Amino acid sequence: MNLSTEVRMIKGVGPQRAELLAQRGIHTLEDLLGYLPFRYEDRIHFSRVKDIQPNGVYTIRARVMSGQAVRTMRGRDAIYHLLVQDEAGGLLPVKFFHGGYLEGRLKPGQLLILHGKAEIDKLRPARLEMINPQIEVLSNEELDSTEVGRIVPIYEAIGTFGSRQIRRAMYAAVQLIDQRMPDVLPEALRARLSFPTRGEALIHTHFPEPGESLDALNTFRSPAQQRLIFEEFFLYQLSLALDRKASRKENAIPFRLREDAIREALKRILPFKPTAAQKRVLAEIAADLEKPSPMNRLLQGDVGSGKTIIALQAAVIAIENGAQAALMAPTEILAVQHFLSARRILAKAGYRVELLVSGLKAAEKSAALERIRSGEAQLVIGTHALIEDNVAFARLGFVAIDEQHRFGVLQRKRLMDKAAAHGNAPHVLVLTATPIPRTLSLTLYGDLDVSVLDELPPGRTPIVTRMTTQQHLPGVWEFLRREVAAGHQAYVVYPVIEESKLELKAAMEEYERLSREVFPKLKLGLLHGRLSSDEKEEVMQRFRKNEAQILVATTVVEVGVDVPNATVMVIEHAERFGLSQLHQLRGRIGRGAQKSHCILVAPARMTVGRPAAAKDDVARARLETMVRTSNGFEIAETDLQLRGPGEFFGTRQAGNLGFHIANPLRDKELLELARREAFALAGDSAQQDAMQRLLRMLPAEWQRRYHLARIG
Repeated sequence: MNLSTEVRMIKGVGPQRAELLAQRGIHTLEDLLGYLPFRYEDRIHFSRVKDIQPNGVYTIRARVMSGQAVRTMRGRDAIYHLLVQDEAGGLLPVKFFHGGYLEGRLKPGQLLILHGKAEIDKLRPARLEMINPQIEVLSNEELDSTEVGRIVPIYEAIGTFGSRQIRRAMYAAVQLIDQRMPDVLPEALRARLSFPTRGEALIHTHFPEPGESLDALNTFRSPAQQRLIFEEFFLYQLSLALDRKASRKENAIPFRLREDAIREALKRILPFKPTAAQKRVLAEIAADLEKPSPMNRLLQGDVGSGKTIIALQAAVIAIENGAQAALMAPTEILAVQHFLSARRILAKAGYRVELLVSGLKAAEKSAALERIRSGEAQLVIGTHALIEDNVAFARLGFVAIDEQHRFGVLQRKRLMDKAAAHGNAPHVLVLTATPIPRTLSLTLYGDLDVSVLDELPPGRTPIVTRMTTQQHLPGVWEFLRREVAAGHQAYVVYPVIEESKLELKAAMEEYERLSREVFPKLKLGLLHGRLSSDEKEEVMQRFRKNEAQILVATTVVEVGVDVPNATVMVIEHAERFGLSQLHQLRGRIGRGAQKSHCILVAPARMTVGRPAAAKDDVARARLETMVRTSNGFEIAETDLQLRGPGEFFGTRQAGNLGFHIANPLRDKELLELARREAFALAGDSAQQDAMQRLLRMLPAEWQRRYHLARIG
């Protein structure tokens, strides 16, 4: 057998299980070996019941004494009560909520392995119990060597193919590994970093040696795991390095910048004196735009640091050079806001700005497409509608992508390919307001150069943020009245548009109520996602001119609204918002010289000192972070820890990057090391033979996963 042997041929798999595995993309022996344990249990030394302590996590081997399901009042659900006894005679009660499925499956005398947390029994505080532990039934006759007497790997079940059966199939698969299997890491690199060979790493990750540290294994720090983590990062970074090398060879339109006409054009559109950071970043961008190879740059800047104006300046440089520019935003609302502010800034200079979103009527859309194709539209702003097949540009030279990591690498590529249709690759600027911790910018945007806007425009004051509860709203409204009386304006933000089943106050109803009962003497505006772009602009115009003092809004104010006179933001149901969203919202105030206040309103259970559900704990952690800091980078790091990389990027992109074992957050150091080594290999002309060997050795699935096929 070899690595491409079909998985059904492996002992313990067979045709039916092979179908389950195929749904997870596991077709061959090599794919199966890539399905790694998510934790390990020490089954050489079991804990004894008499030694366990509250809140400790233990692995216990015990026999079933008795078990029964007790139905709840409503009859459908059952709690399964189990009593087990270990070899020393210690008795342990175990409870399984929703445990009806265990009825009839566990019989007295059966040998079990239980892994879980010991807790104090709330009804009988003198005794300990386990609740919903993971269990595995051992067959009495022969104690299989995969199950006890070793450190045992625990796999995530795949459908009906449980952890124990996967372990047995994996044991058979591991016996088929040839220690001399080809190694994707260049030998010199592997030896220098003293990593085990690929074969050894796979064997010891699935079935560790008895002396291996359980702690190291469960934190993915064993030498075998570290080698596999490095390999995944290395191949991914190599694809980025080769990508970058290939794009440096592409032709872009080198823009002329040093002419007076262009300098004048840039000055005309600047609404304020640029900060030192803006000047520095614009200089970095300008240096890229002059080159005949395409710019690939990430512009990170906290809320309100003026990223959009920089993107518009780069667009003007392109337009003045006879090219078109495009700006892609992640949502229609954002695209419309960018369109409105771009039109406000650029129209007076005579530039033609076009909006392309899926919400346009058919006739408007086809007219817009025609203006884009003929080149009449100079700056095109839109959503992913811009990458649809029917969109053709006359001469696209510059693309800005306002991301918030909602677009993947592949969507960026589609826009670039559109420009390349004319023989020129576009200059690309990716904008992100959520500052990205370095580890992640290396993973997601490793192919980009990075510029950071790290100072706010002059004349801005820090924002005071505090948390309060619904009971205290009358005091909050009184504070709003005082601020308005002093000539300022305020936002009141809600998380939904229309009555939903949740107990949220819909913005529409609340707007009516606030206008009638709370602020009858003031003028209020209402901004929500169902308004057309013209209606939204009309509401914003009234607010800008201070014809409305309070703007009641849903999250549409998240980005791109700039009213320096607004000094208060009240966010109701703040616990429903994500951390980066709260930070974006808060960025709408504090744009002028007066002191600004952000008030987060949450249910009383979120306030400190009350016992809370786990979900509430995370929501409270978000709110406390907002009160503690307004530093975007710190907020992004916290957000990342609370949500993990997959969710932080929207869809499970961490998985789409093809990482089976590597985790950019946990394995920062290895990521940095892999990046250095991969870029060194790609850039070293003396090592090109070693690199071609590596690319030839990679199976097709790897080449697809890391886009290495089209580059190598």
